[in-house]
Amino acid sequence: MSNTTLVAAAWILAAYLIGGIPFGFLIGKMRGVDVRTVGSKNIGATNVFRTVGKGWGLLAFACDVLKGLLPVLLAKCFGCGWMHLPLAVGIACVVGHMLTPYMKFKGGKGVATAFGMLIGLAPALVGVAFAVFAVFFAASNYISLGSCMAALFLAIGVWFRWLGCEGIDNLPQCVLVAAVALFVIWKHRSNIARLLSGTENKIYLFKRK
Repeated sequence: MSNTTLVAAAWILAAYLIGGIPFGFLIGKMRGVDVRTVGSKNIGATNVFRTVGKGWGLLAFACDVLKGLLPVLLAKCFGCGWMHLPLAVGIACVVGHMLTPYMKFKGGKGVATAFGMLIGLAPALVGVAFAVFAVFFAASNYISLGSCMAALFLAIGVWFRWLGCEGIDNLPQCVLVAAVALFVIWKHRSNIARLLSGTENKIYLFKRK
């Protein structure tokens, strides 16, 4: 096994362990709330927002974004020379969030961490995906709907971005990013069921009059 392979494996393992840090759970505990037992029982930022408070939910969201973004940027700057290392590191962060080793491999839904990863890899694409999220969230007040539509856009849009602009050599990025986006949607399957049945909880950023 080459030295480059060993270094890449160390980067990926470290990214997985960083991605697995359950910030939403830790913030909830700090405020005396076990988010696994309230609301949707998810450890992600949305449940923190709903059950602990808006400010704490935004903090959890920021932490989850950063744990996807910073490892990607570090891999870009200080990686081992393997061209796909930043992507592999980012995906390891997302998988770590979804299947955290610190909580028996039960984690969040990966939206914020995937958002951070993609800011580091393709900021323009993420900007459009965020606009998609904002439109659907503003129209419905369902974060889950906005998240799923943004993920669906990424699963499709990544093909135009990489195959159309950067060539077939980037096929691995297209496949893996699309797979992560579809996995995010799959993690929202219970939310989708509630949306279809009309029982999904709405989130209001501002007080209603």
